[in-house]
Amino acid sequence: MAPLYPLLFSALILGFNSHTLKFRHDRCEGDRSKMTERGCPIEMKVRQRQVSPYEYNGGTALAIAGDDFVVIASDTRLSAGYSILTRNCQTSTKLTNQAVIATGGCRTDVISLHKLLSIRMQQYKDAHKREMQTHSVAQLLSNTLYYRRFFPFYAFNIVGGIDKNGKGAVYTYDAIGSFECVKYASQGAGQKLIIPILDNVVGHKNRNDAKVKYTVSDVVELVKDVFITAGEREIMVGDSIVYHVITKDGIKTDKFDLKKD
Repeated sequence: MAPLYPLLFSALILGFNSHTLKFRHDRCEGDRSKMTERGCPIEMKVRQRQVSPYEYNGGTALAIAGDDFVVIASDTRLSAGYSILTRNCQTSTKLTNQAVIATGGCRTDVISLHKLLSIRMQQYKDAHKREMQTHSVAQLLSNTLYYRRFFPFYAFNIVGGIDKNGKGAVYTYDAIGSFECVKYASQGAGQKLIIPILDNVVGHKNRNDAKVKYTVSDVVELVKDVFITAGEREIMVGDSIVYHVITKDGIKTDKFDLKKD
């Protein structure tokens, strides 16, 4: 006689989780209470546990491009719902001497994606004896995300750097690799709070006054103010930010503390 375990397993796979499997025993007679006292199983509900390969861990990224510089920043809070897992989790990675990636989303996917890109950067440098240009870095990230489009990285990315003409460039992405080059961008938990501020201050939208040309120090102060504001309204934003100032001479990195609650 064939064992029952393969049959039961097949029933589960075929979608019997929404039904009730009833087992009858020859010795079980009488009402329901007596059958239960005898230890005879009457019915067993097969439940299917919902397991997701993704978890949103927050992280907010922001980048602003100037004429010959880019400031790109991300906060260091790692969350799971209303729980703070750590206050010192860096979500930005230097890819070349003129390009940085910052990412929000699932922490494991962020780590995997950044490591993969770092390996590709090193392979290119070993093969060509020079670093990859920023627009090529942006295209490589797009190709990498699109390759995984059927099971995508749960990661929302910004790449900031200096292009081949010496101008600041910011590239923003969706989850499967579509991207565009813009003057400013934000991704992650605080995006919905940050973009309206950038539209008004940097994009100068719906304003009648003269547009101001910002220096590096102006943009750095703006980035700090934007993260302070977002941290007041979004629980997944806070603790501190790590920001990178990218110019043709290289990358300078610094840290700024935010609220800890």
